[in-house]
Amino acid sequence: MLTSAIVWNADPVLFTLGPITVRWYGLMFAIGFLAGYEIVGRMFRHEGAPERWLPILLAWVVGATLIGSRLGHVFFYEWDYYSAHPAQILKIWEGGLASHGGTIGIILAVILYSIFTTKRSPLWTFDRLVIPIALVGGLIRLGNLMNSEIFGHATDLPWGFMFLRSGEWHALYEGQACHPTQIYEALCYFMLFGLLMWMYWKKNAEERPGLILGVFFIGIFLPRFLIEFIKNDQVAREATMTLNIGQQLSIPFILLGVGLVIYAMMRPKVHIDFPNKFADEKPVKSRR
Repeated sequence: MLTSAIVWNADPVLFTLGPITVRWYGLMFAIGFLAGYEIVGRMFRHEGAPERWLPILLAWVVGATLIGSRLGHVFFYEWDYYSAHPAQILKIWEGGLASHGGTIGIILAVILYSIFTTKRSPLWTFDRLVIPIALVGGLIRLGNLMNSEIFGHATDLPWGFMFLRSGEWHALYEGQACHPTQIYEALCYFMLFGLLMWMYWKKNAEERPGLILGVFFIGIFLPRFLIEFIKNDQVAREATMTLNIGQQLSIPFILLGVGLVIYAMMRPKVHIDFPNKFADEKPVKSRR
C-alpha cells in the first residue's frame, strides 16, 4: 500500500434532519445556482437589462440543467438499460447526470428564453450566462469528489487518492492510489471562471458577441477531453473505444468554440452603454 497516498473517506451526506438529508453534491449545486444568480444579476444591472429577466432565466436554466443532464446520461451512456426500464429515468436521485446533456439542454433553453423573453440574439444571453456556469462546473466536480465518484486510473503521484467509500475503487484498485480527476477538472473550471470574469469586467469582451461563449466552450471541453485519458470508463462499452463517449461529445463543442472565437474577433465591436442599474420598464397599459 502506498504510504504517500491521500486516504479519502469523506461522508457524502452533510447532515440529516428527520426525513431531510442534505448531501454535499446537492449543496454544491445549490451554491452554484445562487452564486450564478447574483453574478448574472450584477451583469444585467451593469448593462441596464430588465430585472424581471433574472428569475425567468434561472427557471429555464435549472430545468434545462436537470432534464438535459439526466437525458444526456440516459441516451449517451446507458440507453440499453433505460430503454428497457423507462420508469428508472425519473429516479434522478440515484445518480446519472451527463454534463454534455446539460450543455445541450441549456443551449435549447437559452434559445427559447431569447425568443420569448429578451427578444435579443441568444449570444447576448450565452456570453453572460456561461461565466457562472464555469463556476458551477467546478463546484459540481467537488460534489463528485465528496461522492467518491468519477475518479481516474491508478497513479504513483504523491497526490493520488484512495477512495475508501467507492465500491469501484475496492473492485479495481484496492490498495492503490488513483488520480483525483474531480480536482483536476474543478481547478480547470475555476481558472476558466476567473478568466471569463476578467474578460467581461476588465476587457469588455461582451462587446464582441460570441467571444466569451467561444472561450467557455474551449476552456470547458478541451480540459475535459484531455483528462478523460486518465479517467475510468463510465460504462463498460467504453473499454473498446479509442476515444470514449465523453471525448467524442467534447470534440464538436471544442470546434464550435474555436469557430465562435474566430467569428467574434473578425466582426466589429458592438457598443454597449453601461448605466449600472436595471432598466425601468414601461408598464403595460390595460385595454378597456
